[in-house]
Amino acid sequence: MKLIDTHCHLYAKEFVGDIERIIDVAISAGVEKFYLPAIDSNSIDAMFSLEEKYPGRCIAMIGLHPCYVRENYKAELEIVQQWLGKRKFAAVGEIGLDFYWDKSFVTEQYEAFRIQMDWAIHHNLPIVIHTRNAMQETINLVKEYVPKGIRGIFHCFSGSYESAREIIKAGFYLGIGGVVTYKNAGVAEVLEKIDLAHLVLETDAPYLTPVPFRGKRNESSYLKYIVSKIAAIKNCTEEEVAVVTTANAEKIFGL
Repeated sequence: MKLIDTHCHLYAKEFVGDIERIIDVAISAGVEKFYLPAIDSNSIDAMFSLEEKYPGRCIAMIGLHPCYVRENYKAELEIVQQWLGKRKFAAVGEIGLDFYWDKSFVTEQYEAFRIQMDWAIHHNLPIVIHTRNAMQETINLVKEYVPKGIRGIFHCFSGSYESAREIIKAGFYLGIGGVVTYKNAGVAEVLEKIDLAHLVLETDAPYLTPVPFRGKRNESSYLKYIVSKIAAIKNCTEEEVAVVTTANAEKIFGL
């Protein structure tokens, strides 16, 4: 199977010491490309180093994660803007709204999200969205930008069927990861009604590890467990899941 991990933090400190093995094992499992979302300026050097070590396989995005929108968010956004002017990126991400941990900077999160969507449109790049405890707010804001040509992925989708329909209507893909394997998460029930044409695969490694490794460090080779679960939900072959989701990933990232 040819697979693409559309969202993984392989540059994270959790992988220091064995990243070569992690990537080799994933490649052996059919994962051909690894898309790396940025978090803030502190993640950039490690992300670029991994991209340089694995050209054409590890591919960087640039953006300011909503959980890192703090007092210095304008300085952080300036760094994102500078990098967008210097080189090519796969996407602007991960960006969005997160009202789970802290609501001290809600206004600033909205501003940062809007600014980065404008940049994505200007540079003709997709966006990769992080949303937590803010699904409808995120969808509503994205809808404003659809007429301007915004496109992308709702990373780590775990919302309702109604939310999924709104996202698909806006022309976005649903990023499906390990949560689909969790009992009572509700994602499997939603995917029963969603065509594969609207899905891409992701791990969010080192986070959100699928069953049977839940609670341990996630890695890109575990995409196969997500593929297996989706195939069971959709009553199709794993190869079909791989072919369709890989084609979707190549389409959104312009390959």
